[in-house]
Amino acid sequence: MKVAITDYAFEDLSIEQAFCDAAGCELAAMRTGSEEERIALVRDADAVITQFAPVNAAVIGAMTKNRVIVRYGIGVDNVDLAAAAARGIPVCNVPDYCIDEVADHAMAMILDLTRKITANAAKVRSGGWGLAVPSGAMYALKSLTVGVVGFGRIGREVVARLGAFKCKVLVFDPVVDAGAIRASGAAPVGLEELLRSSDLVTLHCPSNDKTRYLINADNLARMKPGVMLVNTSRGTLVKTEDLAAALASGQVSAAALDVTDPEPPGADYPLRTLDNVVINSHVASCSAQAVCKLKESAVATVAIALRGEKLPNVVNGVGV
Repeated sequence: MKVAITDYAFEDLSIEQAFCDAAGCELAAMRTGSEEERIALVRDADAVITQFAPVNAAVIGAMTKNRVIVRYGIGVDNVDLAAAAARGIPVCNVPDYCIDEVADHAMAMILDLTRKITANAAKVRSGGWGLAVPSGAMYALKSLTVGVVGFGRIGREVVARLGAFKCKVLVFDPVVDAGAIRASGAAPVGLEELLRSSDLVTLHCPSNDKTRYLINADNLARMKPGVMLVNTSRGTLVKTEDLAAALASGQVSAAALDVTDPEPPGADYPLRTLDNVVINSHVASCSAQAVCKLKESAVATVAIALRGEKLPNVVNGVGV
C-alpha cells in the first residue's frame, strides 16, 4: 500500500515514515510541486495526506484506489469536497489540535495592535526612542469592544482570554446557541451589529461559500472608523484590495494577519509594506506539541482508513 503526501512545511516526516514502516506501506511525499506532479503522486495511492496544496477535481479524478484524503489541519478549503464525495472518497481533518496556539497568537496580535509593540520596538531598533505612534493610537483593552466572528473551538478560547482583559466582547456565530455565547461572558449579536459596534474585530471562522470575502468593501464601510482587524483563520475571509483601500483611507487603522490571500503573497501584495499592518506567514498553529499531535492524528486516520474502519472527522459526508 502507498501513502502519498502532496506537500508539507514540517522539518521532517519521521512520524509518518515510522507509521509506514510499521504498517508495511510505501511513503511517497514531496514538499511542493505542480498539479501534474500531484496527479502523478496520488494516482496509485491508497491514502492521501495534504497540507496546503490544492487537491482539486483534476487531482481527485486521477485517484484510482484512494480510501481517504486527510488534511493536515482544521480547515479543508484546499480540497474539493464535492469532487471527493462524487468519487466516494471521505475527506477528514484534524479539528482538535493547535487550539491554544492559535488563540494565544490571536491575543498576541490583538495586543500588538492595541499596544503597538511591533511599531515601538522598530523605533528603538532603528536608533530612536519614545513613542512610535501618537498616544491616541494606543489603547487599554478594557476600554474597547471586541467583536469575535466565529465561536468554534478557537473562538471560544479567544473569548475566554479576552475576559481577563475586562473588555466588552460581542460574538457572531449563526450556528451556535445564543445561550452558550452568553455563558462565556460575551454577548451574541448579528453580524451587522458586531461590525457597527466593535473597535476591533477578530476572525475565527472557516472559509467557505458563505464566509469567503466576508470582510469586503461593504462590510468594512459598516465598521467603526479606525477599527482594527485581526485574522488568524483563512486569508480568503478578507478581500485584500478592499482592506488595502480601507487602510489607506483610515477606515481601518491597523490590521494583524497570520494568513493572506494568496499564500504566499506575491511581490505586489499591497499590504506587505504598510506600517500599520503586521503580517505573519501562517504560523499561528505552530508549537512542537501541536505539530506532533497533528502528524500523529493524520497518520492515525490513515491507519483507520487502511483497516477499513469507520473514520473520524469526515467533513464531506462520505460514509457518515
